[in-house]
Amino acid sequence: MKANPCAKLAAQTNAQKPLSSASRKAQTLSVAKKSNVQIGLTMNIIIGFVVVCGCIVGSFMAMGGEVDALFQPFEFLIIGGAGLGSFIMANPMKVVKDSGKALGEAFKHAVPKERNYLDTLGVLYSLMRDLRTKSRNEIEAHIDNPAESTIFQSAPTVLKNKELTAFICDYVRLIIIGNARSHEIEALMDEEINTILHDKMKPYHAIQIMGDSFPAIGIVAAVLGVIKAMAHINDSPEVLGHLIGSALVGTFLGILLSYCVCSPLVSQIKVVRSKQHRLYVVVKQTLLAYMNGSVPQVALEYGRKTISAYERPSIDAVEQEMMNPGGENKAA
Repeated sequence: MKANPCAKLAAQTNAQKPLSSASRKAQTLSVAKKSNVQIGLTMNIIIGFVVVCGCIVGSFMAMGGEVDALFQPFEFLIIGGAGLGSFIMANPMKVVKDSGKALGEAFKHAVPKERNYLDTLGVLYSLMRDLRTKSRNEIEAHIDNPAESTIFQSAPTVLKNKELTAFICDYVRLIIIGNARSHEIEALMDEEINTILHDKMKPYHAIQIMGDSFPAIGIVAAVLGVIKAMAHINDSPEVLGHLIGSALVGTFLGILLSYCVCSPLVSQIKVVRSKQHRLYVVVKQTLLAYMNGSVPQVALEYGRKTISAYERPSIDAVEQEMMNPGGENKAA
């Protein structure tokens, strides 16, 4: 039978100093492991692309094809330029810039790590604890100016995420006011979280639409190549065959870019942005549990349980964070 979380926390508080060194070592190993995972996932994209190109080009050569026939830079320029131009026409500049950022996040696999979750839970615990023990003015000092708050300064990953910081501060402010019901706050949170997710997924949808258009743009490039070939209709079959083959490369490139480049990348964008969004759900469930009467230690468990099992910090790690906010950051 498990011990009471509060009793366990009290017992560990007395042994905080002996455990702090071991805890820091464990956290350092955890960070190193997470970094290796990130590098591995980045390499997956590169390795996958190399496998795709290697198998296609290698098989073409094995069938007796000449690689030079595939080198058609102007076909690529037609397809890439038309796709990029259409992408710019279809989307506001903010979405265009965010799409570049989303692609960078996909290559880096910039998903929340254990430290992000622990920092978020640590900030929530400190705020909920102060809500129970301190005056309204003292709490407002933290949420009105989080950059100067010792609570947020101990959690740099939260403070760096300005949208998440604003989300936390806004709803703690509503709790301080005290006349809002928990189900009303929940409805408001759900609406805002859906809006944030919609905005974060705009690059995913925009790049997906561009990728879906590449096969058709490839046909445009092929048609232009055929038109060029028709101008040489009286030339020898060898010349005419070369021109028609060059034209067909446009169709090949359009399909390749769509299904073997854009589709995998937008899938990675969706995965990364969805995981980043999970932090808002953690905040929501934690604060709602607190509003419904749970003590801060128990409220944190509501938030922790919304994290995927293979990414979820252990309850021991969360308890260590409550005793030593920002643990490894302070050690650094």
